[in-house]
Amino acid sequence: MKTFNWKSEVQSNILALKLLGLWPKGDETYKRNSYTLYASFCFFVLNCGHNFFQTVNIYFILDDLEAFTSSIFVTLSCVGTILKCYGLIQNMENLKQLFVTITGEIFQPKGEKQQKLVEPSVKFWSRIYLLFRITCYFTAFFWSTYPILDKSFRVRRLPFLSWYPYNVKISPFYEFTYMYQVVSIWYIVAASLNIDCLIAALNMFIGAQCDILCDDLRNLVATNGKELKEKLVRCVIHHKAILSLAEKSNKFYNWIVLFQFFTSAVSLGFSMFQLTIVVPLSSEFYSFICYATSMIVEIFIYCWFGNEVEIKSSIIPYAAFQSTWVGLPTEIQKILITFTLRTQRPIKMSALNLFYLSLDTFKSILRTSWSYFTVLHQANST
Repeated sequence: MKTFNWKSEVQSNILALKLLGLWPKGDETYKRNSYTLYASFCFFVLNCGHNFFQTVNIYFILDDLEAFTSSIFVTLSCVGTILKCYGLIQNMENLKQLFVTITGEIFQPKGEKQQKLVEPSVKFWSRIYLLFRITCYFTAFFWSTYPILDKSFRVRRLPFLSWYPYNVKISPFYEFTYMYQVVSIWYIVAASLNIDCLIAALNMFIGAQCDILCDDLRNLVATNGKELKEKLVRCVIHHKAILSLAEKSNKFYNWIVLFQFFTSAVSLGFSMFQLTIVVPLSSEFYSFICYATSMIVEIFIYCWFGNEVEIKSSIIPYAAFQSTWVGLPTEIQKILITFTLRTQRPIKMSALNLFYLSLDTFKSILRTSWSYFTVLHQANST
């Protein structure tokens, strides 16, 4: 049977990261070459530079609630993207090794039936990736163009409130700064969404492996005891490999998810507050609508695929029980019982073991965001 290439299923995601300077070619890491120079320019000039100018400006608008809230949540999102890019770059060698590992024989579907078993997970990830791209790109579009659409560019308004060591109200500084902000925000949005979806893909792979293992356990049959023992031992090895894959994946994005959950709760609350003070149905209004939607989708993809890992891994001991264990040799029954006991605890993906990636966490973040919105709305009304 043809080898199932897990990496090819997320090829569009990886291609986008390559264009952003966040994925060196092949199985290589960053070296002293032109690609690393390009990646450094994108990271420091477009990502860090844009965020620096926004962060400095916050000091000058601390007394203006409307200006502060319109700036802080964007700044937090940009800081989050810096952390994501840094985490990706620092773990590039281990991350690429993960993709090499997952194409190994132990993770391969056994037959067309198991390939069809994992297809729904892959297709759902692809649809979520498409939806997330649409919401993010619409957000970037409205952020980039609303000074033009509402004609505020005539008073030299920039897409983002930022401080610069020169007068941005005069030409050609205004036009240059406008283009710099537009290019930077498109880079930041593209980098953030593709790293998010890469993390979701890792969790999707882990969940799909649990599906394959459960199918192997349910169909644990053989013509003789020796063959059956070999199949059972292979299932045990497969489970250990899944645990190792989950641990290494979780180690890669621990800090990323922790900071993402914090910034998502704050940013979503602040963006909802902005919707109550901007002109309804204006281009700026639509930018906040798209941003809030993209933030909800962003939190959802983390929590949904993390929740899928927990649910699917919790089914493994039941799948072992559903095998034809009655009448098996005592030695094989003992192995099966030991394996079932070891799989009682489901795999839980987390952020430094402080927050689990689950739908309960998703609901908690939404409730927290609503609390922030309520506080800001009341403060603005008084």
